[in-house]
Amino acid sequence: MSKQAQEWKFQQVFGDTKSEEAVDDDIISATEFDKSGNYLAIGDRGGRVVILERNQQKKKGAEYKVMTEFQSHEAEFDYLKSLEIEEKINKIKWYPSKCNNNLFLLTTNDKTIKLWKVQEKQVKKIQGSNLNGSIRSITSAKDLKIPSVKKAESTIAHQAKKIFANAHAYHINSISFNTDGETFLSADDLRINLWHLNHPKDSHNIVDIKPDNMEDLSEVITSASFHPELCNTFMYSSSKGTIKLGDLRQSSTCKSYAKVFEVEEEPSSKTLFTEIIASVSDAQFSPDGKYILSRDYMTLKIWDIKMENKPLKVLNIHEGLRSKLCELYENDCIFDKFECSFSGCGNYVLTGSYKNNLHIFDKQGKTHYEFEASPNATKKQSIPSLLGRKKKSRSDQFEASDFAKKCLHLNWHPNDNVIAVSSLGSLYIFASYN
Repeated sequence: MSKQAQEWKFQQVFGDTKSEEAVDDDIISATEFDKSGNYLAIGDRGGRVVILERNQQKKKGAEYKVMTEFQSHEAEFDYLKSLEIEEKINKIKWYPSKCNNNLFLLTTNDKTIKLWKVQEKQVKKIQGSNLNGSIRSITSAKDLKIPSVKKAESTIAHQAKKIFANAHAYHINSISFNTDGETFLSADDLRINLWHLNHPKDSHNIVDIKPDNMEDLSEVITSASFHPELCNTFMYSSSKGTIKLGDLRQSSTCKSYAKVFEVEEEPSSKTLFTEIIASVSDAQFSPDGKYILSRDYMTLKIWDIKMENKPLKVLNIHEGLRSKLCELYENDCIFDKFECSFSGCGNYVLTGSYKNNLHIFDKQGKTHYEFEASPNATKKQSIPSLLGRKKKSRSDQFEASDFAKKCLHLNWHPNDNVIAVSSLGSLYIFASYN
């Protein structure tokens, strides 16, 4: 990938940007680029999935159009547990490779995972019918016609090929394909299961942190993913701020871990909110698998997979909110789960914040680009960052209305300097090019 350009330019927006309050069903809850970056999937709280396709003719910047939309999940009711299961899409993951020009992707709500096949089909029409609405029109054998089949316009078809259900007692928060192309993992609050694509009724439990007595519960799983190159290695993050690396060669059920990444807090600095803001909301491997990017409420951390005692870099995101934690706790904003993403080259990291702001850092933490996810954000702000000595700016000052505008879900294009970020019911696409 070419050297990072300093200016990010607005390309497109999908969804309603005029209304101040979005319809709950239209709020975007998941985004994901496929391996080529030519397709972008969007999931919302209404259980719908929209697939965008990139315009290959446009060489500069990025332009996407709606390829298809379908209802992935419906609201259900568990009568045994008297529990309503929302249709909200929690995660979307593309199958790593394309099969005969067909697209495959996994979608999940709180309980059920589905494998969808999306393909282009040509509609066939029959011409030369003998009836024409009335059988009396045929008076002799000479009037009989031989029907012919002709191809009409092509259409996009989607079909749920496999359904993986009844394996999670708690809400699913993560799904991740393995590099072997045959298996994937799914994680809920207390367990991680391993699935085979050809066996949707069976799964193998590889992590179980549920205590014998639920009153002793002290942590939950917040995210999980497979290593991008090693099929035997996976990681998961927890609400205690730890990231654990598991190796399936050691044991098929991981009770001990190959590595544990954790920042020890000094007892004197602990407060009522220390554990809440330490919870890791998202963790991602770098494309080469040598680094881990983790996001908690206050910071973005970059870890070297070979060094577990401390992170390589700690990038402050919400330092200006430290004095407002009590207010954030009361309005539940302290529980917001911000995602993070590596660039395709692995040299830059991306995360979101309040005021619809986006933060892009280089891996060394020497440069910091901050700008608003908005069609009107023409001027991009480049801020040199000295970690730990950052001066207060307007971006550090927050008002109550700013907390309603937040960029939780985002993705970086796997090959180009293109990012997709959602805010409520809108999806923004930005590109950086010389």
